[in-house]
Amino acid sequence: MLLQRLTRATPRALNPSIQRPIISSSAPQCRRIHHVPPLTHDASFKTEGVPSLFSAEGFDLAWTQYQRLMVEKLNLLTGGTPDENATTKTLLLTYARQSDMASLFNHASMAHNNHFFFNCLVRLIIHISPKSTIIPKPFADKLAEDFSSVETFRQEFIATANAMFGPGFVWLVKTEDHQLRILTTYLAGSPYPGAHWRRQPVDMTNQSIESAGGLSGADYARQTTVQNKVGKIGSASGQPREPAPGGINLTPLLCVNTWEHVWLRDWGIGGKRAFLEAWWDKIDWEVVYNNSDTMKGRKVGLL
Repeated sequence: MLLQRLTRATPRALNPSIQRPIISSSAPQCRRIHHVPPLTHDASFKTEGVPSLFSAEGFDLAWTQYQRLMVEKLNLLTGGTPDENATTKTLLLTYARQSDMASLFNHASMAHNNHFFFNCLVRLIIHISPKSTIIPKPFADKLAEDFSSVETFRQEFIATANAMFGPGFVWLVKTEDHQLRILTTYLAGSPYPGAHWRRQPVDMTNQSIESAGGLSGADYARQTTVQNKVGKIGSASGQPREPAPGGINLTPLLCVNTWEHVWLRDWGIGGKRAFLEAWWDKIDWEVVYNNSDTMKGRKVGLL
């Protein structure tokens, strides 16, 4: 099942002539636009894993192999197109609601999300002292304000991730009014509001003006007109970023990856909660705190 899931969405869906890439640890990256970014202490992780969280084999599967697969697929899908220089965040926002570009969105969003997950770990882990960092007091105070206590937040976050039935990500986000909230996304779903534009209350494949209980003429015209605005971005668009209807602007601060290939190798079929408990002790709270400071313009993940 894991192998099927990893290879389900392939470039063949867009171009049958494209051959599946050979993923090799020695494959050159220099001619590729998208590449796997280095992680802090990457060399020690590859040989020894992440202490108390990933074995060397587990790290190789969850980061090295998986991230390379996402990047190679992105290179195949965007090479020779105007998108080959686009960041993963730009790609996922641009193609989030174009069904014929679902493969590109999925690989871009997974590359972005997976890097975000590992990026909140790597500065913390030092081989000789795998202890967690201290939550900066201003951020700890904010967690206590919004969740009643840091411990309550920890329990709620881990319980939410453990209860997810299927793979995805659980996020700590900051809303535009500076509230901290927990958000879940499934599969390659994105937390960014720009990826959630479409709101379609009826299925237009079986609705028409004439259908029983169907739409009025005005509603039918509105539902059959393209409403997707996520592609209207960039310096040439002249359009400000708008949230999805009913949505709010938010900033991702932290996430945990609940895909089975991340934890199953080291923690076993019943070890998801143990993995999450161990992950909590490996969070670099300085990184999370910096993510919350949007005034610094800090870029997070494979952007």
